[in-house]
Amino acid sequence: MSFEYLLTALIVVLLPGTGVLYTLAFGLSRGWRASVFAAFGCTLGILPHIAASIVGLAALLHTSAMAFQVVKYLGVAYLLYMAWSIWRDGGALQVSEKDTGFSARRIVISGALLNVLNPKLSLFFLAFLPQFVPAAAPNPTATMLVLAAVFMALTFVVFVGYGAFASAARHHVISKPRVMAWMRRGFAGAFGALGLRLALSER
Repeated sequence: MSFEYLLTALIVVLLPGTGVLYTLAFGLSRGWRASVFAAFGCTLGILPHIAASIVGLAALLHTSAMAFQVVKYLGVAYLLYMAWSIWRDGGALQVSEKDTGFSARRIVISGALLNVLNPKLSLFFLAFLPQFVPAAAPNPTATMLVLAAVFMALTFVVFVGYGAFASAARHHVISKPRVMAWMRRGFAGAFGALGLRLALSER
């Protein structure tokens, strides 16, 4: 595995996206434990895309406009649902002293769905992983599996770091409902903007 791959993967993971926003949201609203579950869910949501890319199923999304559009608009609908859930009082960003209200299972499933319902991830891995497989590799599939595992590990570690940062900041905003209200609106707007961006995206 090359240093170039590790550096490129790290940069990709560090870029803010739906997973980062989701982990930050739960770190701020529910604390460290909830942010770890959020990071795990988002990381788990990468797995189907990696598997699809390795076995070639992602090519279907690339060649079939209908398949791509169906998955894309499911993703758009879910992002808008998340935006509404965060915006409303008592939703995903409702702050409490304890990290209760959302079960670990629900946090993980919601985080996984955010990534599962993004068809562009399959196309990303289809284009990304093969670039770092040596031409002389005796087993390209095994090499891609290793690269994919490293990418998922980096994702989890970085997202946990984001969650830790948010959890630490939580103590400074939990006593300021007005600040948290504006942050909730900001996160809701960000998820809504990501949904709009996905809706307008092409393959």
